[in-house]
Amino acid sequence: MGKNPRSQKKRIHRHTDFTAPAPVLDIDDLMAMLEKLKEPPFLLILDEINDPHNLGACLRTAAAAGVHAVIVPKDHSVSLTETVRRVACGAAEKVPFVQVTNLARTMKQLQEAGVWLVGAAGEAPDNLHNTDLTGPLAIVMGSEGSGLRRLTREYCDFVVSIPMSGAVESLNVSVAAGICLFEAVRQRKNSAK
Repeated sequence: MGKNPRSQKKRIHRHTDFTAPAPVLDIDDLMAMLEKLKEPPFLLILDEINDPHNLGACLRTAAAAGVHAVIVPKDHSVSLTETVRRVACGAAEKVPFVQVTNLARTMKQLQEAGVWLVGAAGEAPDNLHNTDLTGPLAIVMGSEGSGLRRLTREYCDFVVSIPMSGAVESLNVSVAAGICLFEAVRQRKNSAK
């Protein structure tokens, strides 16, 4: 058996100080940022995500998808802890992280600014792949256990489901967020052609 050529290369780890405070923005910062964008906003709203590993994975996926900001409520949600930042592998320092006092009010402000809100729920009759995800957009994901809260769901312009043909009923929130975000990326790239 031959030697693995990768094992002979020296691995270089870029060290990030996860104990230093990471920037956390508020609603005013978010709205100011949206005004400066030269392209349609692309946002991820996470409602009551409590597992730091899920938040870290969502941040990493959001950064990979080119999301302009990740928005979470201040209460009943994990914040930028050291664990979140480690799981995010540097993405917490790259994608703006916005904590808001009132998520429903923030969603209303985003709608007034022309952003369409698309929530994800397993029981939704509309299919993610048949929904227009181009233009100003925020993907809205619910908590690990109960999904979208009633008020959060009511503020969504559309609620869609991820088409699944396997034996499982639901996906981990970070996996579901990745599927939704990259479907939006695919549609946005195709519409730009």
